[in-house]
Amino acid sequence: MTQLRNGNVSFFCLVVILCSTLQAVPADEPPRVYQNRLKLLKNPKPLLADHPTFVQPIEEVRRYAAPILVDEEGADLSVRAWRFSYNARGIIEMPNRLRADKTAVIMVHPWGIDDGQGWRTPEPAGVCDFCTPTKNHLAAQHTRTVIDPFLKQMRPQVSLVMFSLIAPVDPIRKKLYRTFDYQPTEEERAEAKKQLKARLDSLPYKGEPLIETLTLSSDRPVIDYFRQFPGLMSGDQYNGKGFWNVPVPVTADVTVHKDDVLIFDQEGYAPLKKFLNKHGIRHILLTGYATDMCFCKTTAGYENLSKDFNVFLVGDATLATFPANSSPRYATNAHISFASINHLITQVSWIKKLEK
Repeated sequence: MTQLRNGNVSFFCLVVILCSTLQAVPADEPPRVYQNRLKLLKNPKPLLADHPTFVQPIEEVRRYAAPILVDEEGADLSVRAWRFSYNARGIIEMPNRLRADKTAVIMVHPWGIDDGQGWRTPEPAGVCDFCTPTKNHLAAQHTRTVIDPFLKQMRPQVSLVMFSLIAPVDPIRKKLYRTFDYQPTEEERAEAKKQLKARLDSLPYKGEPLIETLTLSSDRPVIDYFRQFPGLMSGDQYNGKGFWNVPVPVTADVTVHKDDVLIFDQEGYAPLKKFLNKHGIRHILLTGYATDMCFCKTTAGYENLSKDFNVFLVGDATLATFPANSSPRYATNAHISFASINHLITQVSWIKKLEK
């Protein structure tokens, strides 16, 4: 039941019990009744408007302010966030007060590709990450401009900074980065860096040219055309044999601290959940790539993490893939908007240290 009075919309029937469906509330923390009263905002500024080169700002017809959602005792981190509700007919914003020592920042898939130290996109037609050198360079610019400064800002405050990469545990990256169960020495890191460079340099980064001759049937030529010439092929034909067998490092466009933790995707979600719980993590600030793919679907993606933690998607610290476009801004806007139906979205400028 809703009532409209002086521009205020109050949802009196909805009572949210924040014992969290994600994890049990400890016995000493009783559930709290959340009054889901929404106040219509007048002439609010667009959301995600700080970096329009990378993300098209979000504008809606209706925006509401809601009461504080996460309100943790001893909080020292302010994270304003928003979500979209079709039933509410608009965007709902709310403040949040978190404990930084219960918070982890995770960057999904910062692949070292076309960055001078990692993989190189195979020529003439190979694909990797954002799938062309030009698109990879644009994503790297976003990493340097938005994500790296954000990680530097948050690293002294939060409990953990983490990166996820593809493939299972390998002996090189195991000694190049801190992992769930090992902290390598400086000597081990230096040796692993040399070993990884040798492996990366061993690849020819060369595949076959585009297919020139196709065999088409008379009645279904379109089906035959795309079957033989799909829009994305990343196997040996175009990437060259062995490309995906060489470990990829964290991109050189982001600063890695010795205490930052590497997540191996192929180990699955359970070890990540266990590690986060071991360190008392309740909240996740999620960044990385790509908004429409790995950012949501992989081990450290929000579809997994949101089952067990309070997840905030940092909407301007991610980019979606952008086929058939020269810019990712509209694709990122769209995919963050879809995610906002059931997830909280924040932005770099909304994450601030609380002064006690």
